[in-house]
This record gives sequence, structure tokens and C-alpha cells, in this order.
Amino acid sequence: MNILILGSGGREHTFAYKIAESKNCSKLFVAPGNAGTSQVATNVAIQVTHFEAIKDFVLKEKIEMLIVGPEDPLVEGIQDFFEKDLQLNKVMVLGPSKRGALLEGSKERAKEFMALYNIPTAAYQSFTAESVDAGKQFLETLQPPYVLKADGLAAGKGVLILENIEEAKTELENMLTHSKFGKAGSIVVIEEFLDGVELSVFVLTDGENYITLPTAKDYKRIGEGDTGLNTGGMGAISPVPFADEVFMKKVEDRIIKPTVEGIKKEEITYKGFIFIGLIKVGDEPYVIEYNVRMGDPETEVVLPRIKSDLVEVFQKVAEGKLNEVSLEIDAQTAATVMLVSGGYPEAYEKGKEISGFENIEGSLVFHAGTSKENGKVKTDGGRVIAVTSFGDDYKKALKKSYQNVDKLHFDKMYFRKDLGFDLS
Repeated sequence: MNILILGSGGREHTFAYKIAESKNCSKLFVAPGNAGTSQVATNVAIQVTHFEAIKDFVLKEKIEMLIVGPEDPLVEGIQDFFEKDLQLNKVMVLGPSKRGALLEGSKERAKEFMALYNIPTAAYQSFTAESVDAGKQFLETLQPPYVLKADGLAAGKGVLILENIEEAKTELENMLTHSKFGKAGSIVVIEEFLDGVELSVFVLTDGENYITLPTAKDYKRIGEGDTGLNTGGMGAISPVPFADEVFMKKVEDRIIKPTVEGIKKEEITYKGFIFIGLIKVGDEPYVIEYNVRMGDPETEVVLPRIKSDLVEVFQKVAEGKLNEVSLEIDAQTAATVMLVSGGYPEAYEKGKEISGFENIEGSLVFHAGTSKENGKVKTDGGRVIAVTSFGDDYKKALKKSYQNVDKLHFDKMYFRKDLGFDLS
């Protein structure tokens, strides 16, 4: 079948790499893609939220399956767009409806959903510009640090964790009355801080049945020791060593099952991924957030561990027969290290030539923010390259990734050298 992947990052390159292996894939396209996806698929110069242009291409190339990588098209309703169009409604879309995507598109909606279905999460309240004073009063009732979340999509940067109460009040005002995060911050969720270690759990569902994918842990802060500004992710490890059978049984019973049951009860069209951002407090799991697609860079360690044919699995999702699928998972650990542009996540330069690909041995290289000019691969984003390796444990996998990272170069290249520091 002919397949189109939407997106341009490391997540989409990883999907393309896995789907290109499938005997069920005839032609593979990525829109808009990057220099890496062009090695395994055909890039198409269409932006992910240009639904009419996507429609024209899908009809022209007889696309039968659409895999939606990033959140924006899902929150804007691409699944509904295909569902309602008589020319498109036979295309399999991997991704939830607009209503389902609200679990990521609105922090407030996610919190209300968790409260309704008794899913463990931090205590919270929501505030708008009209209730900013009440928000400041609520902050007074909490212990530091203070967690402020922009309700809408803010490219992974709409969460502030602050130690100082006065700073928290100032930032609340900046978000609600000075549009610090634009429309995304017109509602702010303030929640209690949970002290623990984070991990990501990924679920694939057809809206009725579900499969739990390998766990992963990503590292969001730019600085070593988890310091500095939040990024889209500086690396990831899968599986998570502390997510043992006992802990994962709690996650399944208290979080995954009620989440899928809630989706079913509310009759939400949901054929795709649920990314559950968790925190382990003591031995107990709590939900920090939902995303409605795979994470990045977690995809770069989760998908390579799946040995099953992804196209066959996605077909079962579309048919509502996910209960017939049993995933084959590689028992080895995968670890990815993200190379980023100097200055990221703040101002950075693009167009730096990347060299050393030919020297990589025994690792997978996924492009996150790259482009090709005159045959040369250049930087085209903040996060540039993810280097993924396998090993018997996370230390061996990381060692191999770091060995290959040292063979790559571009001007002002930066990466974290301490991934996994909190797992030993």
C-alpha cells in the first residue's frame, strides 16, 4: 500500500525507517520530511496543517494510510477532515479525532478527564486573566516548587517550575495578562509539584483494545544534571530499568485501563497512540500529562525495539482488531543521544554542514532537524540528529551511542554527556 507520514523530525524519520522495512509498503512519502527521511522515502513539500494540499496529494498518489507524527494536525482535526470527506474516508488515519486530541491540546481538559475517571494525578486548579488574583491566592496554599502549565500547545515549552512564590505570581501574570505563551496560555493550570522520577508509557489503541508499547525515559533539560531550560528532549532510554512488573501492573490497572475505558465511554474516535507522561512517587505512578502521538526522542528508542511489521499492526488498529496483535519486542536496551544546535532551546543558527555520517558503526542515525543542499546535509533546527544504539543494558547502549556521536560534527554542536545519570 501507499503510505504518507506527516512531520519532519526524528520521530518521523524513525517511523519512515521502520515502515520502509515492511513488505506491505509499496510507496512511502513524508511531508515535509528532512534529509534523513529522503534516504528511505520520498519527501513532499507540504506543511502538516495544510489539509487541502494533503488531500490533493493523497488522491493523486492513491495513499491508503496516513500516519500523523506531530500534535498540531491532530489538535486541528485532520482525522475529522478525512472522516467527513467522501473522497478520503476510506484512508486509514493513525491518530485520534479532534475531540480525542484535546487530551493533549488542553491541559485543563486532560485534568478534568483524569478527575472524572479517578486517574491519579497532581491536585490542580485552572485560572484565566479574569481570575489571576485567585490564582495568586491558590499559589499561597501550595508548597514550593510551583508548577504553572499553559493550557494549550506551546511546543513542549509551556510548563514552568519555580521555587520562588513571588516569581511564580509574576510568571502567572505574564502568562495570563501579557500572553507569554500566546493563545496557549489564555488558561493556566496550577498544580502541586510531585517529587519523583519521570518516565513515558506509550499505548496503541483502536478505541476498544490496546497494546502497551515499551517504556522510555527522556531527558528534557538542556543542561547536565537536569538543569537549565526545557527542550523537546535531549535523549532517551528504553526500557526504563525501574519500571518493573509490579509498577507496570499499577500503571495498567490505575491509568491505562481507565484511560481507554474513558475514551470508549465518551465515544471518542481514537485510533492511534496515547503517550502517558508519568512520575513515579515512591512506588506509585501519577500522570503528569497526556500526549496523543508518539514522543520525540522516545520514538527513536521505542520503535527500533519493535520487531513486528508496523504496517500490519496499524492495519489492525484501523480495522478495530488490535486484540489480534501480539508485538515482538527486542529484549535489548536502546539509548539515543540528541545532538542540538548551539544556543538551543533559545536562539540558534541553521545551515551548518554536518560531517562524519560515513564513519558511524553499529548505531542508527535519525535526522531531527536537517535539510539537504547541493548534496550536503545541513542543520535546519534546534534538535538536529539522534544517534540510537542497542546494548545489554542502558550503560552499554549509551556507550556505543556516545562513541558514534564523537564521529559526527557540525559547528557549535552540543549534546548531554550524562544521560542515564539518575538510573544507576
